[in-house]
Amino acid sequence: MAAKKLPAMQAAVQIMKDEGVDIAFGCPGAAILPLYKAMEVEGGIEHLTVRHEEGATHMADGWARTNGKVGVAIATSGPGATNFVTGLYTAQADSIPMVCITGQAVSPKLHQEAFQAVDIVEIAQPVTKWAVQVKEAAQIPWIFREAFRVAREGRPGPVLIDIPLDKGLQEIWYDAEIDARLPVKTVEPHLPRVEAALDMLLAAERPLILAGGGVILSEASDELRELVELLQVPFQVTLMGKGCIEDDHELNLGTTGIQTSQKYANASFLESDFVLAVGARFGDRHTGANVDVYKGDRKFVHVDIEPGQLGRVFEPDLGIVSDARLFLKALLDAARRRTAKAEVGAWIERCQELKRTLVRREDFEDIPVKAPRVYKEINEIFDEDTYFVTAIGLYQIWGGQHQKAHKPRHYQVCGQAGPLGWEVPAAIGVKKALESMGKGSTEVVGIVGDYGFQYMVEELAVAAQYNVPYVLIMLNNEYLGLIRQASVGYDMNYQVDIHYDEFGTDNVKLMEAYGCSGRRVIDPADIRSTIEWARKEAVSTSRPVLVEILIEREANTPHGPNIDAVKEFEQA
Repeated sequence: MAAKKLPAMQAAVQIMKDEGVDIAFGCPGAAILPLYKAMEVEGGIEHLTVRHEEGATHMADGWARTNGKVGVAIATSGPGATNFVTGLYTAQADSIPMVCITGQAVSPKLHQEAFQAVDIVEIAQPVTKWAVQVKEAAQIPWIFREAFRVAREGRPGPVLIDIPLDKGLQEIWYDAEIDARLPVKTVEPHLPRVEAALDMLLAAERPLILAGGGVILSEASDELRELVELLQVPFQVTLMGKGCIEDDHELNLGTTGIQTSQKYANASFLESDFVLAVGARFGDRHTGANVDVYKGDRKFVHVDIEPGQLGRVFEPDLGIVSDARLFLKALLDAARRRTAKAEVGAWIERCQELKRTLVRREDFEDIPVKAPRVYKEINEIFDEDTYFVTAIGLYQIWGGQHQKAHKPRHYQVCGQAGPLGWEVPAAIGVKKALESMGKGSTEVVGIVGDYGFQYMVEELAVAAQYNVPYVLIMLNNEYLGLIRQASVGYDMNYQVDIHYDEFGTDNVKLMEAYGCSGRRVIDPADIRSTIEWARKEAVSTSRPVLVEILIEREANTPHGPNIDAVKEFEQA
């Protein structure tokens, strides 16, 4: 079939559909209306109209984290585009593939400070893999194809496409029947380095495998499980790798770190003599401030798909550039050829003893509620198929310490950027992704703090309008809790208390204002029954439901500057 002339934005929509996009999150504005017209004409892409453009990026983020595809967010020019920046940064930090599309003022007016004309490409470059402005309408099909390729290839991440209004209004020649996705290159390991890594692993007396978020992004959980079970080597996960293999696996030794960690994880890490890190960045909340403490005398092999990650925090004994799944597969093949098995029985027994004895208490009956009790209830109530989203604050730290994760992509946390308010919109994206995967009845739970909840609370209107049900569990201490704890080191408690009246903001009434529902919990004995009510209410109303739990106001999480100096504030 010969190419035909059609509006350039219709070609863009046809390409998005071919790239696997079935939903977009955005907010129409004058400069981006040609794209909205094309979506209306073409059909096939559902659209949710957000109340703030940042919410669109977080929805696309949650959607992409859930199904591994490229999420799409749309905004108009000027402040619509600049409102994307936080979401772009969040996606870049956590390696989430997204294509974000912005409208722009007409090309001839860009140098004249026209209404809502801003150089969003220049602004977005530090927080994207690629930011590009369309200069000619004929570029649009190729820019869109390249955007999806770049978002997927190597370390995934966000791309921004800026489209001046005059270019979006033009017609171009395009033939969808002879168009196709651009090829995505794989990053395979250099096999001699794989063999060297196996030599080091088998020579160690107290080895650990460390699985980062790259294991989840590359769908490598099955290979990791086969490897640790074949070699009988204990493993740990980073916060971003949580859920790649269930926390209750006998070889799973939790998460080392200075915040979102377990006592037994830090203890076993400090006793190890070798670490094989796959798809992990060695972030500072994992290593602690003094990297020398983290490194100790142990040897490190670092495997990452991005060459620039190797040696960024410290020099490993061996660096390997590879996709995580392809590396683990190659390591498995090498181990099977050698019929290799690590002779570390005594080390496994030691690790299991640490995991059994170095635990934190959760069975508190106190009023006000102690936060670990909330996670005890969450672990017991929800099954392994539930999807959780959580953002930043003391509740993220308690969650990392206490909450169980069972499957890849089911425990979603904005790890490096930590934007407040992420959960409310991200949960919408997660739920919409599950619907498109034929898993619409699967539960989605957002765990939030009282302060961050209000950052993106307006997106509850989106969930209500489009019938997107999920449960929100709020830990409310009426404080900027994480900053209050950080302020202790400054001997102050200044401007972090947001309490007023009896309970401060009435979050239940906020839910009701958006057509949703909620209940407040004061007694730990009521947590379970209220969560069970919320689960049923979400199904019956097809809208978000809040369980607001008032916790003790000045509780501290276990915290410390280094992994050998984490202070325990709550005694068993």
